[in-house]
Amino acid sequence: MTDEQTGQTGQTDHTGPDQQGAQGARSRQQPPGPRLPPPRRGADWMFGGVYGTVLASGLLAALDQAGEEYTPFYDASWVLVTACAAALAHGYSHHMSSHQAGSAALRWRVLSRALWNEWPMIVATLPTVVLLLIAGLTHLDSHAVTAVGLGLNTALLFAWGSFVALRVGHRLGQALLTGMADATIGLAIIVANAVIK
Repeated sequence: MTDEQTGQTGQTDHTGPDQQGAQGARSRQQPPGPRLPPPRRGADWMFGGVYGTVLASGLLAALDQAGEEYTPFYDASWVLVTACAAALAHGYSHHMSSHQAGSAALRWRVLSRALWNEWPMIVATLPTVVLLLIAGLTHLDSHAVTAVGLGLNTALLFAWGSFVALRVGHRLGQALLTGMADATIGLAIIVANAVIK
């Protein structure tokens, strides 16, 4: 082997045994503990709004039963309770699917943040809850309230879908088509409600 070849070898391998051992020890170290998920912003939390609006529409249609006593306050409480339960289940399942090792205190903080990130789902059901409370106070007809609520939620789905699409960078035409696609879910609930009942 020539001096020139050995010089090239010396240039390419500067790692001594001690340095290699330190690098190996670092590579065997445990990965860092779980980090707090960031709070939802922009389009991310809007998807929870779409989900909550669909949930509210389905519950509103299901709770209005022909031939039974109309109980709007009871229905409003169940819409809210179901939305809270769905948000907790959704946040907890996200937390468990990304579970990492860490201290108990940090795990609780990560879980709390994951649950807090589900607030848009609950907020999206509030128009339906408020409508049912107004119906209870003014003694509105149950069929009229259901029709108004399903129409309102369908309009909200269109607004959610269009707004989300605009926020993520779609052009206006594409955003309106996305809104129409979301509104189709509301229309499907209206049709299903009419067919089933």
